[in-house]
Amino acid sequence: MSPVHPIEEAATAWAVIDENGTLVRWSEGAHRLLGYAPQEVEGHPAADLLDPTGATAPTEPTGNRWDGVLPLRHRDGRVLSVWLLAHRRQPEGGGWLVVTPLEGEEPRPPDDPLIRAVLTQSPCAMAIYDERLRLYGINDAMAEVIGLPEDRIRGLRISEIGGKRESEELEEDMRAVLVSGEGRDVETYMRTGGEDRAHAWLARIAPLTDADGRVRGVCLAAHDFTEQYKARERLQLVNEASVRIGSTLDVTRTAQELADVCVPVLADFVSVDLLDPPEHGGEPDSELPTAPVTLRRAAHRSVNPGSPEAVVTLGEVDVYPAASPQADSLIAGRTIVVPDANNTMEEWLAWDERRRERVAKLGVHATMSVPIRARGQTLGVAVLTRFRQPGPFTSDDVLLAEEVTARAAVCIDNARRFSRERQTALALQRSLLPQSLPRTAAMDAASRYLPAARAGVGGDWFDVIPLSGLRVAMVVGDVVGHGIQASATMGRLRTAVRTLADIDLAPDELLTHLDDLVVRLSEEAGAEGTTGEVGATCLYAVYDPLSRRCTLARAGHPPPYIAPPDGPPRQLELPAGPPLGLGGLPFESVEFELREGTVLALYTNGLIESRGRELDVGHQLLSRALEQSSHSLEWACHAILQALLPVGGAQDDVALLLARTRGLAPSQVATWDIPADPALVAPIRKQVADQLDVRGLSEATFTAELVVSELVTNAIRYGEPPIRLRLIHDAATLIFEVSDSSHTAPHLRRAKTYDEGGRGLLLVAQLTQRWGSRHTPDGKTIWAELTLVGED
Repeated sequence: MSPVHPIEEAATAWAVIDENGTLVRWSEGAHRLLGYAPQEVEGHPAADLLDPTGATAPTEPTGNRWDGVLPLRHRDGRVLSVWLLAHRRQPEGGGWLVVTPLEGEEPRPPDDPLIRAVLTQSPCAMAIYDERLRLYGINDAMAEVIGLPEDRIRGLRISEIGGKRESEELEEDMRAVLVSGEGRDVETYMRTGGEDRAHAWLARIAPLTDADGRVRGVCLAAHDFTEQYKARERLQLVNEASVRIGSTLDVTRTAQELADVCVPVLADFVSVDLLDPPEHGGEPDSELPTAPVTLRRAAHRSVNPGSPEAVVTLGEVDVYPAASPQADSLIAGRTIVVPDANNTMEEWLAWDERRRERVAKLGVHATMSVPIRARGQTLGVAVLTRFRQPGPFTSDDVLLAEEVTARAAVCIDNARRFSRERQTALALQRSLLPQSLPRTAAMDAASRYLPAARAGVGGDWFDVIPLSGLRVAMVVGDVVGHGIQASATMGRLRTAVRTLADIDLAPDELLTHLDDLVVRLSEEAGAEGTTGEVGATCLYAVYDPLSRRCTLARAGHPPPYIAPPDGPPRQLELPAGPPLGLGGLPFESVEFELREGTVLALYTNGLIESRGRELDVGHQLLSRALEQSSHSLEWACHAILQALLPVGGAQDDVALLLARTRGLAPSQVATWDIPADPALVAPIRKQVADQLDVRGLSEATFTAELVVSELVTNAIRYGEPPIRLRLIHDAATLIFEVSDSSHTAPHLRRAKTYDEGGRGLLLVAQLTQRWGSRHTPDGKTIWAELTLVGED
């Protein structure tokens, strides 16, 4: 059976006539209309139904459609004037489908003077639809709005005239009025006619009733407010641009947001090309560029998924000569609209074969180039292209594109400035952090520093500082804020910590001095009438491999974790201490014994804190990662960051320092108690020399005897009993320590020609690599280090 045309199902009366004029199908609606049963007319000429009294046959139809009013003979002898609509059947290509949308009535034909007068005299666009919602007639105003003549659309549903989705919604509204008999106001945007024109309608749908009050159709009175609609659409686009563009401080993301906003409202394809920033920093050139222009593709967007129209890939650099839309707009410093891309850009397309083929294939007919400028600087150009939208770019389109691009330009410039400042701050931050960790006999160490993914570089830092007696200090800190200022403050604090560590202050005393420094920095920051906002947290620890004890103090910083060699990780309980910068509040040190092979984890809060995660969960993840990372410290750092940080990067700066403790064997330490008698210095020198011979260090005996002699003599002469000498050595260093109960620290001075003393410490300083003094609870210790590696 042949497929049924949609009109066959919708119309009340219909029939099918083949090419020879023979009726081949007769519907029940036709039976009711003219009284003939199907078996009475099927197979007979259709002309037999015409009124025999002077009726003339209809004119031969041209094309695939015909409509008109014909006098048809009823079975009972009556003559009915019936308006018919004939369509050539598809897809067979032969025969005709003849329908009438008026059921069993003698309708007033569309050219009835009364109906035509009502339609013509109406000041607005009007259309009348019958009970089957088929077009009965329209006036000239509606024909102009629709863009189609009446004879081409009469008898069609509105869904067969306009765009499918919008017209189907309007047809539902018309059906609701037909059923309820109550009018309604609707607003729709519909694409109609062969000219592919889009119009916004503000319509009133009113029921049409007969003398008995029955609804026999609907009247659609429409007001074309396309211009107002487009103006509202442009305002909406500007508002959308202000919301969508600049959501991040990322240049390429912002450029992509510009392209996304413009498609498909303004153009079918948009490309955003940017000038590369100066190689050595600074501001872009404020002068307009000259041809040829080198640009980098930052973003593009098409109405077709995947942007198949793009000739240049994202991130690719291309050169644009004069006559290209990009170069012309940048050189002129204004928007340039090309209404006919094929003819106007002939020179440009001839220069680039790829673009010429792409333009011809797509049917590009209009381009608009808008320079991207902000704060007097040229940043790039946005090129808008049309190949699907039929209309050219109007003056309103130009204003809209310039408005949106201007907003995007400021966001792109902000992103560039942020990126430049971020790179500067990151370079400063990395230059102020340790480039490598020192190798010490007390521990193995590994570290990581990661800047925040979006918030900018902060002031997190870490350090490992070798101290006297093979001890080592570890520090992790976090300066409040982000940016260059935070990095600079971090550098000052790190330098201060190293300076204070060199004089061997206890952890709580060191934090007290550091707190004073932060208070002074805050006062300096507020010197110009602003509020000082310098603040920081810090954790400072000192580990002694001889006693295997670690002393720690913290200033508002997260406490560290320890992972014993044969036990689960746990967090150390330390007095919190106030953050640095509050001033006047005490800090407290706590001492722990750490077994050899214990891993100590120091970190900043960016590692465990996350907006989408509870703090306890962060601690659990860190503990689990430490437990599973019992081998390489470098691998452990990597595993911890993978376990705790999100895929997109840290939300805050992260500093992580891992250290595995070592211990010194008793055979590496020798101690002598020395009476306060200068005559016993020589025997002490002899005992030290014997000890070095036992340890295979006889090549250092001469230097060691001189150093021991000077240090012990000074302690006997200027110090107070008890006096003790300690000799420590590892594979590379020989350390001499002389302790006494006096708190007076020695100082290095240059002796005059006739002075009898004052040359001892100068001699020690020249013979050793490092020397110094440190205060202890019982007095002081003078120490000196002699490097063994490389000595012959």
